[in-house]
Amino acid sequence: MTVESTAARKPRRSSTGGGKRASAKKAAPQKSTEPELVQLLTPEGKRVENARYESYVADITAQELRGLYRDMVLTRRFDAEATSLQRQGELGLWASLLGQEAAQIGSGRATRDDDYVFPTYREHGVAWCRGVDPTNLLGMFRGVNNGGWDPNSNNFHLYTIVIGSQTLHATGYAMGVAKDGADSAVIAYFGDGASSQGDVAESFTFSAVYNAPVVFFCQNNQWAISEPTERQTRVPLYQRAQGYGFPGVRVDGNDVLAVLAVTKWALERARAGEGPALIEAFTYRMGAHTTSDDPSKYRNDDERVAWEAKDPILRLRAYLESEGHADEGFFAELDDESEALGKRVREVVRAMPDPDLMAIFENVYADGHALVDEERAQFAAYQASFADAPAGGEVK
Repeated sequence: MTVESTAARKPRRSSTGGGKRASAKKAAPQKSTEPELVQLLTPEGKRVENARYESYVADITAQELRGLYRDMVLTRRFDAEATSLQRQGELGLWASLLGQEAAQIGSGRATRDDDYVFPTYREHGVAWCRGVDPTNLLGMFRGVNNGGWDPNSNNFHLYTIVIGSQTLHATGYAMGVAKDGADSAVIAYFGDGASSQGDVAESFTFSAVYNAPVVFFCQNNQWAISEPTERQTRVPLYQRAQGYGFPGVRVDGNDVLAVLAVTKWALERARAGEGPALIEAFTYRMGAHTTSDDPSKYRNDDERVAWEAKDPILRLRAYLESEGHADEGFFAELDDESEALGKRVREVVRAMPDPDLMAIFENVYADGHALVDEERAQFAAYQASFADAPAGGEVK
């Protein structure tokens, strides 16, 4: 089944002036640019079929469905704890995934162990699926390390802060995988904002020309910080793939089953030597872009409330309950597990050392620089002034 997207674009006004020529001919009815949205589970938790992608989840078991629900619940709890820790001064910054759990868990669980994942900085749910300890994600946001995990242990690359650059890394890696003759695939995550970066366009070009086994997974949460998607593109993002010669699909990013199915399809065709694909997971960022952002400055509450009704976790829970796949005992145990995870995250972060404040001056230049030395000395004196200040007083 496919349903129409709710993200309707307003028709552009004609630039043609008035006059007989303009009014003599009626404008032909325009075809809707609304994309079809792959969906297997409605917001109300009703199961629907899709002839093209149904087979990829046809044999999913009740245990696996409960597993997907558990993944989303624990990922959301971890994310909430990290946000709270940042507000308490334990982290310098945090990029929340709230609302995007289905996009990340569905795609993450579609990967094989030998596939390689290139994330941005918000893929906490994908990291969970790849077996990365969630507390390892927090060291970078506290400033005590540059990543916190070995990428080769889980085939999960370190977080990438530079917007869009990881798609080039993924394409190059995928080209190497193809040359090695391996049957694994690569998946690169990015957002709707990153889709405007030149690195992403270059990645599309190279992956298509070299038939690289890479899946580009765009989480379109509709806001590139304060910039809505319609200010960045005249067509739905998934349609961009056509210009590069490979398929693009838009999937309901709040439907974990649909995301799982579509990502399995894309990864399987990549492994089979059929080249790249673009998946646009149409979802919504329920919170701020990061903890330094205030979304109330640029979007209204009505939009958020509308999307809360499409919550990915509530959607799957409704399905589990209606089909008898989970009972109250399961949900109670999961609540306990969630509390335990939150406690562990808090304890681990608070036990982390404070960041080395002078480390920011390291590796700026290979051979050192007089200006950097001067700035280092000034900053050291500034920090020392706090140690010399009397309790509750100011340094004079």
